[in-house]
Amino acid sequence: MARSKKRKRDRQRQRESRYVRVARIAYAIAQETLPKYSHPKSPHIYTLPQLAACVLLGFYLDISYRDLEEWLWATERVLEVLELKRVPDHTTLYRTYRKLRLEDWERMRRALLAKLGVEGEEGVIAADSTGFRLTQASAYYRSRTGRTYKEWVKGVYAVGTQTQLILAWRTGKGPGSDAPYLSGLKREIRRYGRREGGERAWLLLADSGFEGAAVEEGDLIPPVRRGGNLLAPKRRARAELVDQARLDGLYGQRWICETVHSVIKRKFGDTIRSRKPLLQQREAAVKGLVYDLHR
Repeated sequence: MARSKKRKRDRQRQRESRYVRVARIAYAIAQETLPKYSHPKSPHIYTLPQLAACVLLGFYLDISYRDLEEWLWATERVLEVLELKRVPDHTTLYRTYRKLRLEDWERMRRALLAKLGVEGEEGVIAADSTGFRLTQASAYYRSRTGRTYKEWVKGVYAVGTQTQLILAWRTGKGPGSDAPYLSGLKREIRRYGRREGGERAWLLLADSGFEGAAVEEGDLIPPVRRGGNLLAPKRRARAELVDQARLDGLYGQRWICETVHSVIKRKFGDTIRSRKPLLQQREAAVKGLVYDLHR
């Protein structure tokens, strides 16, 4: 009995809070990809990686910058991991988010996936898009007032079915076709797909919304039947491959994307808080990075 209690106490001492773990990983990839300071003549009170990690924690917790400031005041262990001697003001955190470009967040995602050793491991990759609301108003309120969603921020994510990690993202405004995002996604996920003899050996699963000129061999995307029958031989052959993939259960792995969308919206929120269009689309990308940190 005494030994079991001692082992339990030891496990409790060794256990690391998930907030501390997310802060530690976020800080590590930010240090690897971002400069130490945003400008040579900045006050140098905080480093840019410290502030970027704080912003990621705010998205992870799905709280405002004011609440994030209060949360940091109450968490000494997180401050210790981030090497913060004082808590940054909420306005400093907002300016950091506004300052960081989409390319900065993408570099952090690549650094995280490199640490996880995902490159060249995925045999099947699924892609799908989801929408984030631009208002905090509830669905009940909007239905009672007769207002419908006329536009939303679209997050297009490519997910590895083996690791269930987001390998690439694209953002835009909805409603609209997903086809324009396909070529950009494929350029990014190519490095994570499996190769045999230098040739592509991975499959891409997506719905018919991605059907367009960028579709090539190895993409299991149902062709759109415009006016009934499929006339082009390549499109007919692809339709047959998709039908066979459905029978084999392979195409059903595309639903992993829906699971990822559900996790993002339930844990990190389904609304966009920014008011500027550029920052709105950036939020969808940051949510994807936070999901990978959570995994």
